[in-house]
Amino acid sequence: MPSITQLINQLRSDYPQFIFQESSNSYWAHDERTVYYNVGSNSTSLVLHELAHGLLDHINYKRDIELIAMEREAWDKAKEIADSYNLAIDNNFIQSNLDTYRDWLHARSTCPKCNATGMQTKPNIYSCLACNHKWTVNEARTCALKRYNKIVK
Repeated sequence: MPSITQLINQLRSDYPQFIFQESSNSYWAHDERTVYYNVGSNSTSLVLHELAHGLLDHINYKRDIELIAMEREAWDKAKEIADSYNLAIDNNFIQSNLDTYRDWLHARSTCPKCNATGMQTKPNIYSCLACNHKWTVNEARTCALKRYNKIVK
């Protein structure tokens, strides 16, 4: 298996349309056309995943469930990329990563009034299927989730 430095150098050569930048977090920045990567455990898998977001031209999502679909699609593409470099991405790692998004979605969709599952009606707005309570949520992809017990219109 190549080192992360060797892989990054190869990716820079193979994907000159993107910038590869070391960072404390791994993520895709569409506006910058930059794959940010962290040198650490699972860095190979994560850099390929973030590259996949770039290749798939992932920008935004309208509904929270779309984010999970985009993440799944990026992991599938990352596995294809890994194959082309004779690398493998552990499926347990992928599922664990996807679980963080599933947990995020579950927390956002849990009614703060009755704890039933609600559904997203607008960006950052949910409605409870059981008690009709409405609440807003913050972005919370990289910070703590907050649910606001405000009735929204």
